[in-house]
Amino acid sequence: MKRTLVKFRSSVFREFIRKHEKYAPIIFFIGGFVFDTLTLGRVDRLYDLTVLSLHMTFLTITIYLFNLADDFKWKNRFLLRLRDYYPLAIQFFFGALSSAYVIYFSRSVSLSKTMSFFIILLVLLFANELLKKRISNKYLQFSVYFFINFTFFSFIIPVLIKVMNTNVFILSGLISFALTLTLISVIYFKSPSTRAEIKLGKVIGLVFGLYGMINLFYVFNLIPPVPLALENGLVAHNIKVENNTYTVTYETDDWYIFWRDHRLKFISEPEETVYVFTSIFAPTDIEKSIYHRWKWYNNQTEEWQTIEDIGYTIKGGRNYGYRGYTYKNNTMPGLWKVEVITEEELIIGVVDFEIIINDTLKPVNLIEKIF
Repeated sequence: MKRTLVKFRSSVFREFIRKHEKYAPIIFFIGGFVFDTLTLGRVDRLYDLTVLSLHMTFLTITIYLFNLADDFKWKNRFLLRLRDYYPLAIQFFFGALSSAYVIYFSRSVSLSKTMSFFIILLVLLFANELLKKRISNKYLQFSVYFFINFTFFSFIIPVLIKVMNTNVFILSGLISFALTLTLISVIYFKSPSTRAEIKLGKVIGLVFGLYGMINLFYVFNLIPPVPLALENGLVAHNIKVENNTYTVTYETDDWYIFWRDHRLKFISEPEETVYVFTSIFAPTDIEKSIYHRWKWYNNQTEEWQTIEDIGYTIKGGRNYGYRGYTYKNNTMPGLWKVEVITEEELIIGVVDFEIIINDTLKPVNLIEKIF
């Protein structure tokens, strides 16, 4: 073992870290992000579940080791000699988990009020680069850990039990809250240096505050209902369903509008039927009632007016999402949006468009696409 330690201390990797200590945090941050971007796809895949679970497990273990290393309980032991790498490992796992959440949430978020929670994840992702200098701040460390832990269980539990509703979200929060407080308590009572640095009541108060904030986000529908995700959302002129194949006829936008498939200005003839097609990803065996909430902007009141909620049940498992559509006849001209929501009124996505009724105009860039 001694020979191994000597070899490790003089290794090329350790020398590289020492030489580039200033840039090591961002290297590990980018490493965690790139790793997840290249490997993660479906949250219900065994591989994805395994990777996320290992990230969370190793993050927990590393935080435990990092906080006890200052107490010299492992003097002259291998774990103590790794103490310089604990902050980098914590940063890697923070980066990997937060980037994974960004990947999954980005599939679910449109330019709607759910964007606020997504922005928090983005801030957490990029702020992670700065944590190297502040990682020793245990208040910050435990707060970020709880936020990541809560998000982890909100993903994992619905996938494992094949149920997704408010009670499951509450259960996810309680489990993460209990596990985080358990980790903090174990570290606090085993580490004299930790007891000297923090007040247990204050750190518990911070965690409880975060717990309340996330639940408020949920109550006000500011959290996208992951692991559901809107794969496609289109306003269409016609939809045909044959042999489990959907043929959707719609107008495409200019080539440089890469973030949206359909054209916002929907050229409609008088009394033409307007369709909205969506495909929604859900983990295998999850069944969920979803609704298309059709809204029209009333220029006189300057408010969005709900016209109708049209619902159907989706079943998870299909790679490209469960396909479905709703339609309206005798629509009024003006701005429209269809909110794709759950029965708890959590927003999965929004399909925006403007109906222009003019029998002298023709649809632009009309195409047919098979889903």
